[in-house]
Amino acid sequence: MPHFTLRRKIDRGRFVEILGRTRPFSHAETKMPTLRQHLVIKGCTKVCSIQQRKIMQKIAIKTCKKREILDITDTVEALLRKNHSQATGIVNLFILHTTAALTTADLDPGTDLDMLDAFEAMIPQLRYRHPHNPAHVPDHILSSLIGTSVALPFERGQILLGTWQRIVLIELDGPRERNLVVTVTTAQ
Repeated sequence: MPHFTLRRKIDRGRFVEILGRTRPFSHAETKMPTLRQHLVIKGCTKVCSIQQRKIMQKIAIKTCKKREILDITDTVEALLRKNHSQATGIVNLFILHTTAALTTADLDPGTDLDMLDAFEAMIPQLRYRHPHNPAHVPDHILSSLIGTSVALPFERGQILLGTWQRIVLIELDGPRERNLVVTVTTAQ
């Protein structure tokens, strides 16, 4: 039996994640920006305060080739430094397209081309049935396999990445202008 549980509920129109056993919120607490929660971890009751701010922004990135990998780390960090220079939290990136993808990768010279070659080799040459344009079905498949979002921790406006990790946009059907939604959740 776990020492704590995570459950979710809607409380007066707000989504609240609750860890452990909780007492019902009083009317005054639901009006406050800070939720006080009783947490039970290994039988020890703690009271903590959780305060979150969510901010959403959009970034437009122009690609130049049919297929390419673009390093967008500096763009995302500049946005975080501008708006969240003293904050700690999670930055979520989501690309609003079905023929592009987001991930983290090592971008040593030539690695981007190696990745594109590997992606190409992953997709079988089939007779696709997509009514709009069967030729770019492999682009849709790759976007789904690679993923259209990443969630990354950051501290004081700097994304916490491994030594060689970079945030990359993978263009699969360019050149185009690609739009990303950036959502930031900070804890204070």
